[in-house]
Amino acid sequence: MTLPRDRAPFSAIVDRPPLKLPGKARVVLWTIVNLEVWDISRPMARQVIPAPTGQVLLPDVPNWSWHEYGMRVGVWRFFDLYRRLGIRPTLSLNARVCEDYERVAAEARDAGWEFMGHAYEQMPIHKVEDQRGMIHRSMDVIEKFTGKRPIGWLGPGLTQTYETPELLAEAGVKYIGDWVWDDEPSVIQTAKGPLTTLPYTVELNDIPTMIVQHHESAYWATRCKDSLDRLHAEGGERAKIMAVAIHPYISGQPHRIRYLEEVYDYARSLGDVVMWNGEEIYDWYQTAKAGA
Repeated sequence: MTLPRDRAPFSAIVDRPPLKLPGKARVVLWTIVNLEVWDISRPMARQVIPAPTGQVLLPDVPNWSWHEYGMRVGVWRFFDLYRRLGIRPTLSLNARVCEDYERVAAEARDAGWEFMGHAYEQMPIHKVEDQRGMIHRSMDVIEKFTGKRPIGWLGPGLTQTYETPELLAEAGVKYIGDWVWDDEPSVIQTAKGPLTTLPYTVELNDIPTMIVQHHESAYWATRCKDSLDRLHAEGGERAKIMAVAIHPYISGQPHRIRYLEEVYDYARSLGDVVMWNGEEIYDWYQTAKAGA
């Protein structure tokens, strides 16, 4: 069993040489759109409404339908937004999306979005009987669908077991978003080679903010803007990365989409904010750390 501290020694951000972004850029805004497959024969990944009896009932039609709204309607608001802004986000998707929701996956592929592995279907990695087989299957399905093997990975619910980094590196993964421990990329070691951890800003994910903490929709935008303000100020000394992770059944709702749009408007008003996907961040980091 290899613990996280065995893969990477503790590192205080103030003790590292500062990384610099191209030009005058101070902050990278990393957009991650999450697309999932919820199997109606199993308990749902999360709920918008509890069962009347307080016990999970199958099939869970209302919560499954809530997710389905995101694929039928909400995600198309995302496609429209990013087309207008000229942003090509990272698409964190269950590989089964390529099979069950081919229309949606094809739209992202044809728009040039970066595909990132997010398991085969939405369930904690701890519950997968053959983790290695699932990881390879996920990567293979995405590669066949897009013509390119993904280099990034995000576990469902950010889940990993102790051996997950080894299995990911073996399957060809180069970066992960599950280790939410920094404002900068870092490197962890595996027997199959290094993995880069990219900053995944978990408190800006719309699930913790909207569904777990039950904040008002407008507060999510406030939290993002406050984060941007501080990172933009700190970015004058060293590069900062802020991830915005969204789900179409949450942020794609008509009462929330305006706040997502506000975040991008605000980021652009600050200036010196670049909109990169995970692969672009990874490529920059490989060069930046060599020169630091």
